[in-house]
Amino acid sequence: MRCPFCNSPDTQVKDSRPAEDNTSIRRRRVCPDCGGRFTTFERVQLRELVVIKKNGRKVPFDRDKLVRSFDIALRKRPVERERIERAVSGIVRRMESSGEPEVQSEEIGLLVLEALKNLDDVAFVRFASVYRDFSTTEDFEEIIAEFSAKLARETGVEHD
Repeated sequence: MRCPFCNSPDTQVKDSRPAEDNTSIRRRRVCPDCGGRFTTFERVQLRELVVIKKNGRKVPFDRDKLVRSFDIALRKRPVERERIERAVSGIVRRMESSGEPEVQSEEIGLLVLEALKNLDDVAFVRFASVYRDFSTTEDFEEIIAEFSAKLARETGVEHD
């Protein structure tokens, strides 16, 4: 692993342990050349995934982009980082274990919507407004009506 501070090609692992989400290994490293200390995370990758965009273009799957999507939707929302990591890891595992090396971007969007619906209603609406390309206030009213109906079913109480 190359040192991010001095670019030295060799660093030493000082400590390894499972990360909080138990889907990766957290490694504390030190550079023998500059003394810099940093942390890396190692994940199992079952297969190389390729995302097929709406225009047909194929790009390599980027887990960090998926995390950024969650971060944007959940900005200033009270959701723990561990829950976000579990949701992202769950989506990646589902895609990797599907057996298909290629996945449609729309499918990833639906998986994110499903995960956000379970994490935070506001984040779900934020993501849905971009993903479903909301253009009018009626689009927001429609999704809020869906939530109100869902809440009424779950609690047995009607909401206005």
